[in-house]
Amino acid sequence: MQSAAEILRQRIRTVSDWPQAGVQFRDITPVLQDPVSFRLMVQTLVVRYMPQHIDVVAGIDARGFILGAVVAHELNVGFVPVRKKGKLPFTTVSEEYELEYGSATVELHTDAVKPGDRVLLIDDLIATGGTMMAAKKLIERLGATIVEGAAIVDLPELGGSALLRAAGLELFTLVDYAGH
Repeated sequence: MQSAAEILRQRIRTVSDWPQAGVQFRDITPVLQDPVSFRLMVQTLVVRYMPQHIDVVAGIDARGFILGAVVAHELNVGFVPVRKKGKLPFTTVSEEYELEYGSATVELHTDAVKPGDRVLLIDDLIATGGTMMAAKKLIERLGATIVEGAAIVDLPELGGSALLRAAGLELFTLVDYAGH
């Protein structure tokens, strides 16, 4: 019998040279299109986090919204979006982070989490770790505790998962593309 990771790996599409030459982009949209894979992915996370007393799920813009909202629904907790700068209508806190070519900023509503909340932070993929690190800082700045960071795909050779763990963030990923 195949493991969840093996089933998901078969559905994740690799797009060569996108968004630029030399990049092997890991596309999760085929997982989302396939009801069996999508359910497997969600249920794997729900079973893991159900006993951990999560108060809120924070999903990172944009594919983290898809997975995070469904997991929050299944855990019967609230969902909050960590958005790109300028997309949230209420008072926000923001965190800038470095990209390969420049920088970007993510924001969170100031009332999205409160001190003492136990937060599950979700994104689709961990590459350099910049976006998840920025989201971590925002959530912690508001006084909440991150139980764990979760992602569908880890690209460990890009250093993000090591960086996040070194910063004290526990991580759980479903598919690891080490050596790819």
